[in-house]
Amino acid sequence: MARTTPSEPAAARLAALAALLADETRAVFCLALLDGRAWTAGELARGAGVAPSTASEHLGKLVAGGLLAEERQGRHRYVRLAGRQAAQLVEELAAYAAPGGEPPARSLRAASTAHALARGRTCYDHLAGRLGIRITEAMTTRGLLRQDTGFALTEDGLAWFGALGVPLDTASRRPLARGCLDWTERRPHLAGAAGAALCRHAMEAGWCERVGTGRAVRATPEGLRALTARLGIDPASIDGR
Repeated sequence: MARTTPSEPAAARLAALAALLADETRAVFCLALLDGRAWTAGELARGAGVAPSTASEHLGKLVAGGLLAEERQGRHRYVRLAGRQAAQLVEELAAYAAPGGEPPARSLRAASTAHALARGRTCYDHLAGRLGIRITEAMTTRGLLRQDTGFALTEDGLAWFGALGVPLDTASRRPLARGCLDWTERRPHLAGAAGAALCRHAMEAGWCERVGTGRAVRATPEGLRALTARLGIDPASIDGR
């Protein structure tokens, strides 16, 4: 085995990345931004319960470290995750960090938020939580998706998206289907271009709606009917009953 010294560039970069997420406030910001939207420093500060000046300092470090990207519109400064790779890193680290499950909620509000996120949420640009897992399981059971040799849509799966009227960019460099480890369910849900396209369709068709201002989502009555008709999903299985 080749010896790796403390001055090894890769080791230094890894240590710097780990240091970025070693602060709880910065970790809270990254998790909040997994909804795929851009937020102002003030909005993130209020959500994390810290002063705006503190939020700005932490966000500056995350932008400088490459995890977040900054956008300006007039006087307003927005930040978002730097891209799909950053989102995947945060989501998978969250899954790895809590192998025994989430600790008990400290308040009724925290418990309600945790329940909503576990039931359904966006993971950057695709669906996660029980909602995302049930969709992934149903697609696999029906032969639309394969997981035995990595995630891959079958010919029936491509036809299923076509019947929905959901175009898939098969020429993109982005993987068409990819497994993303779900940090609440401990199983992979569908990501990649197909996962993003399905999430976008679910929101635009009114199958899903956001819960509050965070990244929690829930299936609407219309969405539950559509998921039952098209994938045979039992609505009770999404609510955890």
